[in-house]
Amino acid sequence: MSFRLRASRPSDLEHLYEMAKLTGGGFTNLPPDRDALAKKLETSAKAFANTGSDLVDETFVLVLENTETGQVRGTCQLMTQVGQQWPFYSYRLNTLTQHSQELDRTVRAELLSLTTDLEGCSEVGGLFLHPGERAGGLGLLLARSRYLFIKMHRQRFADRILAELRGIIDDRGGSPFWDGVAGRFFGMTFQEADYFNAINGNQFIADLMPKHPVYVAMLDDDARDVIGLPHPTGRAAMRMLEKEGFRYEGYVDIFDGGPTMLARTDDVVSVKDARGGEVTGVGLEDGAASTASIVATGSLADFRSCYGRAVWGDDGVQLGATAAETLGVGVGDQVHAVAR
Repeated sequence: MSFRLRASRPSDLEHLYEMAKLTGGGFTNLPPDRDALAKKLETSAKAFANTGSDLVDETFVLVLENTETGQVRGTCQLMTQVGQQWPFYSYRLNTLTQHSQELDRTVRAELLSLTTDLEGCSEVGGLFLHPGERAGGLGLLLARSRYLFIKMHRQRFADRILAELRGIIDDRGGSPFWDGVAGRFFGMTFQEADYFNAINGNQFIADLMPKHPVYVAMLDDDARDVIGLPHPTGRAAMRMLEKEGFRYEGYVDIFDGGPTMLARTDDVVSVKDARGGEVTGVGLEDGAASTASIVATGSLADFRSCYGRAVWGDDGVQLGATAAETLGVGVGDQVHAVAR
C-alpha cells in the first residue's frame, strides 16, 4: 500500500468532512462543517494558483492519498501569515515578582496576559490522520512534508513559524481551561465557542474578553493544571515538533490552554537539512547504500511527497523505483528530500 501527500482539490470535500467528524472537538482548523471546509478548500485553491513570491495571508491545504484506492486518509495545513484578517490572540504565561521589606517576603505570581505577539508568523496546523491509518509513520510523513513544501516555496513564508497543539479536553468534550477562564465571561460552552471560532474567527474574543491579566492562582485547580499541556493524542506531535527545533515559550491557546510551539523557520530541521537536485537514476541496485527519506517534487498545486529511498551524488539523486512511481518522476526531474 502506497501513500502520497498532494495539494488539496475541491473534490476532496467529502473526504475532509468525514475526517472532521472524527476529530473529537477542539480542532479549529478542521471543523465538521461542509460550508466552512468548502470555503477553506476554495481559499487553498487560490493560494496554489498564486504564482507570485510575496508573503501574503494564505492557507495551503494538503491531503494524504492512498494511491491504490484514491481515498484521502489524512490532511495538514500551512498558514503563511497569521493575524492579517483578524487578530491572532494568545495567552502569554509570565511572572510578576513583588517584595515586601516589612515582611521580608518575596511573592511570585503567574499571570496570563492576552497578547497578539505572534501576528505575522507562519503556522503549521490542521494535521489529522484517519484513526485507521495511525501506523507505518504516516503522521510523520504528513508533518515533515509540510517543511519540504516550505523549503520549496520559502519566499511565501515568514521568518518565524508556530504550531498550536490542542489542549486538554475532558470526557464530556469540554475544556477545563475554557470553563475556568474565558467561559466565565462569554456564557458559551467550549464546544459552542470552538465551533463559532472555526466558522467565524475569534474577533468575538477581542470584543468581549477582559484585557487585564488573569492571575493563575485565582483559577480553579482543573483550569490551572492544564495550562500548557497538550491533549494526550498530541503528545507524539509535540515530540515531533521538538525534534524539528520548535520550543514552548509560554504561549497558550485562548480556548483550551494548549501549548503554542515556536521556531525560526530556517532553523527547522526538515527545512535546514532538505536537499534539492535532479533525478539522475531510478531503481536502486540491490545493496546500494541508500537513505530512507521523504521525497517531494512539484510546485504549488503540483506538489506531492512520499517515503522513498535515495542516494545523493555530486550530480543529483538516485531514487528507488517505488518513490519514483508514486511521485511520477523520472530522470531529469527536480526533487527535494530529507532523511527520514
